[in-house]
Amino acid sequence: MTTVVRETKETRVRVTIGLGRGSADVKTGEPFLDHMLTAFARYGGLELVVEATGDLKHHLIEDVGITVGAAVHAITPVTCARFGERLIPMDDALVQAAIDLGGRFWYEGKLPSSLYEHFLRSFAEHAKATLHVRVLRGRDKHHIVEAAFKSVGLALRQALADDPSGAVFSTKGSVELDVVRGGRHGDGVPKGELH
Repeated sequence: MTTVVRETKETRVRVTIGLGRGSADVKTGEPFLDHMLTAFARYGGLELVVEATGDLKHHLIEDVGITVGAAVHAITPVTCARFGERLIPMDDALVQAAIDLGGRFWYEGKLPSSLYEHFLRSFAEHAKATLHVRVLRGRDKHHIVEAAFKSVGLALRQALADDPSGAVFSTKGSVELDVVRGGRHGDGVPKGELH
């Protein structure tokens, strides 16, 4: 299990996460957000604990998205399958999600709720993932957003699945990025890895 904490003047978010059977204990003060994160964990095969407080709904939802994304990035194994895709029907709604955990952020998708679209964008950015969400049809906003969270969860489960061969993860191998300031190494700038 890994824990990520984000604190600002506006919010305090604590996320504990691990790969598992899909259980969740979520307390954000926003019942719909709690419901979406519980569905996300269940379908994503995650053990997820979220405790969050915030001043405004917008800040809370954004910062929970940031923190959950950072936590997913922290537990992404080098030997994961990397790619996942799922299509979910939910009554009138039909939503498809495709994810790439290869280390490059991109989000493409439009939901009928700007707050939850912003959640998914923030999640993808901090998970360092490419995430595409397509709403193929739907009338009920609740159903569309819930189908999106379930499809993202299932796509994530597929992408996080172990692939010990490592054959899929990257044709480039691991590319090291080292930031040099003033012609010197080691000015407190951490090395990163790109895939």
